[in-house]
Amino acid sequence: MVSISVFLAGTRLYRHRVPQGSPFTSMGRVLAAALWKWSVPVPADAKELHELDVEEYARKRRFRMDSTDAMAFLNKAAAVAVPSGGPASTPAWSLCTVTQVEETKQILRLVPLLVAMIVPCTLIAQTNTLFVKQGTTMDRHMGPRFEIPAASLGAFVTLTMLVAVVVYDRVFVRAVRRYTKDPRGITILRRMGTGMLLQVATMAVASAIESRRLAYARSHGLDATGGQLGLTIFALLPQFVLMGLADAFLVVGKIEFFYDQAPESMKSLGTAMSLTAYGIGNFLSSFLLSTVTRVTRDRGHAWVTNNLNASNLDYYYAFLTALGAVNFVAFLALSARYRYKAQSTDRIDAAVGLGTEKAKLQAEPLG
Repeated sequence: MVSISVFLAGTRLYRHRVPQGSPFTSMGRVLAAALWKWSVPVPADAKELHELDVEEYARKRRFRMDSTDAMAFLNKAAAVAVPSGGPASTPAWSLCTVTQVEETKQILRLVPLLVAMIVPCTLIAQTNTLFVKQGTTMDRHMGPRFEIPAASLGAFVTLTMLVAVVVYDRVFVRAVRRYTKDPRGITILRRMGTGMLLQVATMAVASAIESRRLAYARSHGLDATGGQLGLTIFALLPQFVLMGLADAFLVVGKIEFFYDQAPESMKSLGTAMSLTAYGIGNFLSSFLLSTVTRVTRDRGHAWVTNNLNASNLDYYYAFLTALGAVNFVAFLALSARYRYKAQSTDRIDAAVGLGTEKAKLQAEPLG
């Protein structure tokens, strides 16, 4: 009731932006135009490429972008020269502006890093699935009468994340900024990489804890009966806390990165990209679990069964640890080659009071 009241109270203050068309239409047009004009040479002088006047962008409150040499093939979409068939053979959609081309490039640059986010989202999915299933096999009593739900330990992920974000922003960033001279303390990709490394550590710890849980179950004959262990559910707390700490780096950094690095007219698409990894990651989690279970069952002993006391869930966690480590190495290779969008750094400089003149220039809709 309170949240609905706050929402309704703020609706009159909300700024509605006029729809400017689908970003997929613009990107599809650039790709199609570049392929249509594959034989058209790109002029050496970028000023010869097609672009609208700055007044047109100012009127629409949009940013105009300069041409770059990255993905030079796409620059053909803005080439004014016509194919050998003459002007009549050139459809109107085949001539794009430099800004449309550069916006498409920025989104395409994000795709490899989006793919690298799928495995981390798969690891996050374990918090609400196998971590909870582990908890159902353990002693959940707090006192003689009260028994906590196994899924309630997920609250520690959120609490850890909330505390870590505050400490990160108020303490870590201010301390590190003095040495790195980066307004963010460390770059967004480094923040994401730190979160991914913490995730690998989380799964390694989860594997060790599960190995201990299985040893307890077998020593008490509970692997055959599937009965509840005498171990307290709070023995699982380290893996929940570590996952929350990893989220403070990775999840927050991921949303910030894709929003910040998306073109000005495609910010919502950037946010959607960061959230898409969650959906794909959950599908991958289900696929990996079913595949590993089927393969290991065919070889004599399934790693994950309905009776976790008779399973080898620690092996599965070790497999996810290795998968996360390989993905982390791939992420390092991709991030080393990534070049940040120029506008983002200027804006952050302005936000922390470094470079007032840059802030004034960036505030103009002409870019």
